[in-house]
Amino acid sequence: MPPNRKRRPPAMEPAAGGAGQQRQNKASASKKAKKGGGSGGRWPAVKPKKDLQINRLKGTHLLTIPDFFTSAEAKAFVDVAESLGFTHQGSLGPLKGEAYRDNDRISVTDPLLAQAIWESGINRIFTDVNVSGKVATGLNPNIRFYRYTEGQRFGRHIDESVDLGDGSKTYYTLLIYLSGKGSAKDSSGQALVGGETVFYDQRGGVVAEVAPVQGLALLHLHGAKCMLHEARVVKKNAKYVLRSDVVFS
Repeated sequence: MPPNRKRRPPAMEPAAGGAGQQRQNKASASKKAKKGGGSGGRWPAVKPKKDLQINRLKGTHLLTIPDFFTSAEAKAFVDVAESLGFTHQGSLGPLKGEAYRDNDRISVTDPLLAQAIWESGINRIFTDVNVSGKVATGLNPNIRFYRYTEGQRFGRHIDESVDLGDGSKTYYTLLIYLSGKGSAKDSSGQALVGGETVFYDQRGGVVAEVAPVQGLALLHLHGAKCMLHEARVVKKNAKYVLRSDVVFS
């Protein structure tokens, strides 16, 4: 049976506001975000990264880059995302030909934020990468934020390539973990448990298991050659992820 393909998500709208204290916290987070150097002041500044450690899994198109975001950058993105408000994302499930999905999501289109992340170091990783005669030119301006709370997960699926027009197409998924091992919550009893990203071969054997580590970037080939993968259930606390795609032209 072919793997369940990822459901094309609907457009998302910010969730409605909550109680007075929640509104106050969200306003405070938004105010702090405006001090950063992101797109239009909404997002925190992403500083250029030097001496990136690129780990490539032999025999695959899977890469990890530790400390791509600093702890401060990761936390700042979480604060802004929470200030915007998440919307639940589900699916029809395997019986309807879709992977099981249960998480919360925000989707924004922001070319300046995509460019800032790309130029902070991702561009250097793809200097000599060629896919189907195309070279990497940047990140998909559609930036998504995912939140998985206790009991939430995303079942086995593959990521589709996206045709952006003008001969441009996405071929790699970019995930940046905004929570996980290494965060300040590790020592406060609020450490993340679970939420690993697991990749499988064609026989269902585990190829790689990537545990969420705050600031870690994960890149993998998607489209026709995408490995089947899943986001395992979060057992304790919350997992936050920033998602985009590498564009080739």
